Amino acid sequence: MTREIWRQIPEIGEFRVGLAHIFIQHTSASLALNENADPTVRQDMERYFNQTVPENAPYFVHTYEGPDDMPAHIKAVLLGSSVTVTVTNGRFNLGTWQGIYLCEHRNRARGRRLVVTVQGRKA
Repeated sequence: MTREIWRQIPEIGEFRVGLAHIFIQHTSASLALNENADPTVRQDMERYFNQTVPENAPYFVHTYEGPDDMPAHIKAVLLGSSVTVTVTNGRFNLGTWQGIYLCEHRNRARGRRLVVTVQGRKA
């Protein structure tokens, strides 16, 4: 998501120093910062969360939208709905291997919307 946010909001490039707050307007997806170099990190994260919060658990009552509905809500709460990233010289100031993840927790997701607010000092 890091590059996609950059492409969609080129105004970030106008900031010399600041903070970008990124918020997802959904209850079954989340945002996180994590290693972005090796795709097996994403695979391992998904396996971990799918094992920790399994679909079709007999104790879930909220299943109106399918067996992945309640697990998606729980995963979203565990990971969170926002991240804040520093901006330096018009770029996200992330660690070498860091990237912004949009973590989709539904099997068949609809479009997702992010709200990005940038505050700081322009160049």
